[in-house]
Amino acid sequence: MLGLGRFTTVFLVFLCIILSGCTTTGSNNKLDFPTLMEQSDLKVDSLLAKGNQEEAIGVLADVAKKNPTRKEPWLRMAKAYFDAENYGQAIVASDEVLQRDSTDRTAKSILAVSGLRVATRSLTELRADAELRGNARSDAVSLAKALRETLQEDVLVPSADLEAKRKRDAAAKARMLANPRQKAVAPVANPTPASGGASGSDPFSVLK
Repeated sequence: MLGLGRFTTVFLVFLCIILSGCTTTGSNNKLDFPTLMEQSDLKVDSLLAKGNQEEAIGVLADVAKKNPTRKEPWLRMAKAYFDAENYGQAIVASDEVLQRDSTDRTAKSILAVSGLRVATRSLTELRADAELRGNARSDAVSLAKALRETLQEDVLVPSADLEAKRKRDAAAKARMLANPRQKAVAPVANPTPASGGASGSDPFSVLK
């Protein structure tokens, strides 16, 4: 009985060692997400450099599927689609990012610029279609209103006369700064007050 008890004890200890080894091996084979994403980024960079966008997206999609709560693979997909000028898919990927992190500024930027480029392209194509032009007018008006509010401009694209006047005003101001003696006589020589102020800048400079 003593020999059987000792054998049972040894067997149980041996079994525990085997199970512990299996658990350790399994945990070592499973990479943490930052390491996995880093390796995926390197692979994606290599594939994109070779022009294999579809395969690169497949790598990211696989990472996203295995880590459904993480935004990083979707963000990388959004950037890849945007760089390839595939704005529709860039919008979809950016929306996936914002569903996981509503404060992500990069995703918001990609979503906004992609949307503007899609809208611009679509409205340009519709301009020549008289039947569809009326249907698109209300959306175009809404887009123009949003752009004016964003750019803080009353007019999105200044007229040629207004732009020329702004240039003359800027040139006159530069001459006055270069020759202080002209400051006193400048109002007499040009009684029309300068206009434009802050609106003299390029209204689309914030989008460059």
